[in-house]
Amino acid sequence: MDNPSFIPANVAGTLDGLFRERVRLSPDRTAYRHFRRDTKQWQPLSWAEMGARVSRWQQALAREDLDPGDRVAILHSNGPEWVAFEQAALGLGLVVVPLYTDDRPDNIAYILDDSGSRVLFVQTDKQLRALDPHREELTTVQRYVVAEAKHPERLAEDPDAVLAADWVSDAPGLLHERGGDPNALATIVYTSGTTGKPKGVMLSHRNILANAEAAIHALGIDDTHELLSFLPISHTFERTCGYYVPMMCGATVSYARSIQQLADDLQQIRPTALISVPRIFERIHDKLQMQLRKDSAVRRRLFNLAAEVGWRRFEVQQGRARPGPSLLLWPVLRKLVASRVQARLGGRLRFAVSGGAALPPPVAKIFIGLGIPVIQGYGMTETSPVLSANRLDRNLPKSVGLPLPGIELRTDENEELLARGPNVMLGYW
Repeated sequence: MDNPSFIPANVAGTLDGLFRERVRLSPDRTAYRHFRRDTKQWQPLSWAEMGARVSRWQQALAREDLDPGDRVAILHSNGPEWVAFEQAALGLGLVVVPLYTDDRPDNIAYILDDSGSRVLFVQTDKQLRALDPHREELTTVQRYVVAEAKHPERLAEDPDAVLAADWVSDAPGLLHERGGDPNALATIVYTSGTTGKPKGVMLSHRNILANAEAAIHALGIDDTHELLSFLPISHTFERTCGYYVPMMCGATVSYARSIQQLADDLQQIRPTALISVPRIFERIHDKLQMQLRKDSAVRRRLFNLAAEVGWRRFEVQQGRARPGPSLLLWPVLRKLVASRVQARLGGRLRFAVSGGAALPPPVAKIFIGLGIPVIQGYGMTETSPVLSANRLDRNLPKSVGLPLPGIELRTDENEELLARGPNVMLGYW
C-alpha cells in the first residue's frame, strides 16, 4: 500500500499499540475535529494533543486500583472524550464495554452488571440519575465519572461519583507502554439477542485490527481522507470503520454535532468518505424527491436524465455496458444537476459505505447515477464486523460484494452463512 502513514496490524500489535504508534508517527497531524459549544467553532486536535489527553486519563484510571482484564464502560456520544477514555483503558490492559446513549436505563444496568464493569464514564449527570433506581444492583461499579454536570452540588454528595474535570489529572505524563497480547480480550459489545437479554460479544485486539486492515485494503482509504463521524461509536461498524480505520491509515475524523445538524456539518466539514446506514441515504433521497415534486416538469426531466445518464456511465466504468452517445451529455448534466446534489454532501465525497441493513436499489441507483459512489457491505458484531464489501472498481449495488481479504465465506446445506478469519470473535461473554 502506497501510504507512508499506514500502520499494519502486526506493527500495532494491540489497539492501544496502534494509538501509541500513530501519536509517534504523526504527532502534528490533525487527528480529530469537534464542535465547541462555547466558541461555536470546530476545534482541531493533533495526535500529540490526543496522546497528552490519554496520558492524563490513564493516570486517573490507574488510581482506581484496577487489574488488567477488568471491565470499564462508557456511555457517551461520539467525540475525542470517547477516544481518550477507551485508549487510556486499553493502554492499561482494561476491557472496554461500549453503551448506547439512547438505551433504556434497565438495559444499561443489565449490561453493567453482566459485564462486571468497575468504572462507568457517563456524559451527563442526568444519565447517571436515570440509573439511580438500579444502583443497588450494580455491586461491581466502584466509580461513576461524569463529563458534564448541571447540578455539581448533587454530584458532590455522591461518594461513588466524580466530575471528570476533578478526576482527570492536570499533570502531563507519558503514555503507558505495555507488551500486550494481540489475542487478549479488548472489548465486550452487547448485541440484541433474538431471544432474551443482550449477549456480550467478546472481540480481541487482533479481531478489530485485522478487520480494519482488511477494510483499508478493500476500500483504498488513506491519509488524504477526512471522515465525518455520526453513527454511534458504540456500534461496531462505526468503531472499526469510522474510528480504527482512520487511526490505522492516518485519516482525520470530524465528529458531527448531531443527526439533526448533519446537513450543516456535511457542508462545513466537506468529508471525502462517509460511513453510514441506509436510513441516512433514504432521508436525503426523500428530500430530493420532495423538492422535485415542487419543481417544474423541465427540472424533473433534467434530474431524471442526469441520474439515467450517470448510471449508464457507471455501468460502462464497471464493464457491464457499452458506451453510447448519451454519455456525451454527462459533463453538462453533471454541472447542472449532479454537482448540486454532490454539494449537499460537501462536494468532496469520494465514496460512501452503507451497512447495517439493505440499501434499497432505487436509492443506490440515484446516488451512484449522480456521481456519488455508494458501496454496500455486510457484517455482524461477531465478526468485528465487516465480512464483505463491494469495491469501487467492482461495485454491484444490489449485492454486498466480495469477502474482505483474509476472510473465508461459504454457505452450508441449510444456506446458513459460515465465516472464518482473524476477525471472528473469541466467543460470547
